Amino acid sequence: MCFTIWSSSSVCSTFHTPFSFSSNFATLESPRRLPSLTSPSLAPTMNGPTVSVSLNSPQFLARNSFISSSKLKTDTSRRSLGICKCVSSPPAEQTAYTTKVSRNANMAKLQAGYLFPEIARRRAAHLLKYPDAQVISLGIGDTTEPIPDIITNAMAERACALSTVEGYSGYGAEQGEKKLRSSIASAYYKDLGIDESDIFVSDGAKCDISRLQVLFGSNVKIAVQDPSYPAYVDSSVIMGQTGLYENQRYSNIEYMRCDPQNGFFPDLSLISNADVIFFCSPNNPTGSAATREQLTQLVQYAKKTGSIIVYDSAYAMYTSDDCPRSIFEIDGAKEVAIETSSFSKYAGFTGVRLGWTVVPKELLFSDGFPVAKDFNRIVCTCFNGASNIAQAGGLACLSPEGLKAMQSTINFYKENTQIIMDTFTKLGFDVYGGKNAPYVWVHFPGRSSWDVFAEILEKANVVTTPGSGFGPGGEGFVRVSAFGHRENVLEASRRLSQLYS
Repeated sequence: MCFTIWSSSSVCSTFHTPFSFSSNFATLESPRRLPSLTSPSLAPTMNGPTVSVSLNSPQFLARNSFISSSKLKTDTSRRSLGICKCVSSPPAEQTAYTTKVSRNANMAKLQAGYLFPEIARRRAAHLLKYPDAQVISLGIGDTTEPIPDIITNAMAERACALSTVEGYSGYGAEQGEKKLRSSIASAYYKDLGIDESDIFVSDGAKCDISRLQVLFGSNVKIAVQDPSYPAYVDSSVIMGQTGLYENQRYSNIEYMRCDPQNGFFPDLSLISNADVIFFCSPNNPTGSAATREQLTQLVQYAKKTGSIIVYDSAYAMYTSDDCPRSIFEIDGAKEVAIETSSFSKYAGFTGVRLGWTVVPKELLFSDGFPVAKDFNRIVCTCFNGASNIAQAGGLACLSPEGLKAMQSTINFYKENTQIIMDTFTKLGFDVYGGKNAPYVWVHFPGRSSWDVFAEILEKANVVTTPGSGFGPGGEGFVRVSAFGHRENVLEASRRLSQLYS
């Protein structure tokens, strides 16, 4: 007789076996982990039919379900019964081939999916449920308006030139074209002591955030605004800088609470031993911008503690008051700060992909080694430089005509922002942001952010972003993006007014 075990359910009328079973098999979770239980050594003592046993059956799990083979030999009546009568479904199919390579344990720490793909998934599920719904997306911060002609014409010209011997170019400098780096320095950092050699052109600020995490390695402790752009935390988790996720946060990360009570600027005295401070201003998601006095406090804190600030200025051109547009407007910042920025939200380059990071030569590691030299090595190792076509577009962005065209697009989105702010304000909600950023931060006190997200999607067919996706401090808020066609923003406002009036 051959004895086999299947993980499918079975119904047995009589059950006796000729040997004892290891209790460890009762803890197996899936057929994939089962060793083979068909053993030639069992053949001499088993002459009856094959027995199929369910791992979930009461007989299998009972402590004394099995008897020894010696007892079976002396019990001819039981042996003549044929041991067992079972009705089973066929065994499950074998699982796919697996390698011997272990999964990066840090990936398993990440919670669910990345925020914005998760929103897209829920939007898709909503459309499956309501295929005729006219869904308006004010959630993911993706630009919607066409790129100005002055910029696309420059990219088209560069693209066409690649089909000629004279205009063709292959690999460029990993740090970016010299002319573009010089233009960025003069357009955004004039009189701030930043020159072209401090600037590294990239395929976007988000990519540079991950490259900076590679630069810092796994042995640093980071601090982030709470709430904040999720890429800071997720890249930290992947790098192995954090512990486990508990109580809506990862251990070994400093969550700097930013809320209406503190003017969306953290109490720096509560930070303990942070090596790298990620700070975004104007902020995504709250839309708040730090004042000159607040950024001076931040730079002074970094100097006192020896920390490095990674300053995300991706929305600087939306600033409409006297709040600084660059961390390098603050005295001493070049000794403690890195700045990353992007053309994505200025020129509609979310799909074109072009950004930059500033690493001043004055910024040094604890042993005196220049941070810029190590970042340059990271860039040269992990990156072959931004697309030459995209860089042609970047140069056009920074021409007088391009800067004017970008500001016109930004003003359009700021008008959208005002429409959204007016809508929620008239409905009686507490509304934040909007003035210096294309995001409106709306408070729904006492409610789950994901519940509000679901309610607005289900009842108004409008996609927003749940505040809790940006950190525990975002619970009870939703972020509403002003990136959208004007008619869609107006229609979304009408639907929201109808829902909450």
